[in-house]
Amino acid sequence: MSKIKRTIRISKYVIYKETFINYKEYFWSFIGSFVGIGSIGLIQTFFFNQIENIFLIGSFGASSVLIYGAIQSPLAQPRNLIGGHIISACIGVTIYKLLPEIIWITAPLAVSLSIIAMQFTKTLHPPGGATALIAIIGTEKIKALGYLYVLFPVLSGSLILLIVALFFNNITSFRNYPKDKFLRTRILKRLK
Repeated sequence: MSKIKRTIRISKYVIYKETFINYKEYFWSFIGSFVGIGSIGLIQTFFFNQIENIFLIGSFGASSVLIYGAIQSPLAQPRNLIGGHIISACIGVTIYKLLPEIIWITAPLAVSLSIIAMQFTKTLHPPGGATALIAIIGTEKIKALGYLYVLFPVLSGSLILLIVALFFNNITSFRNYPKDKFLRTRILKRLK
């Protein structure tokens, strides 16, 4: 009987811990990601409506999950966000230019080299792998950008997401971004 009570007590603790809902956290994650992705989508709609969707790339959605929903993760920090995307975009474009028609080699090579480069530079950001892959399998408009893909949409979009994250993740006292307090105070002083 005591074993059953102990099991019930432990399961209540585990279930309670895993199902704890913090509505404030969810609210600010939603607002931040909505404004971040919405800003990029707005720019795409008003300035580039005649072109295929080249400004709003899929890896930004994955970045939003990290920088608005998992703000304390080392993979969500500004260095990782910006560095991971830039490094991966450079690698993706380079691989595309070297081996443009061999997708079964170029796609895994771009992603794999991006992972290694991000690990070496300590800028690991999982959506960076998608950024490299988009350079290989993206639309013809994206492929035609060449190395401009690194600046537009990758760097510009990443910076928009970062600025929105710095604002919405620090608007309340219970969310602090970036994780490094020294860096956070320096960035926030410049934004004021």
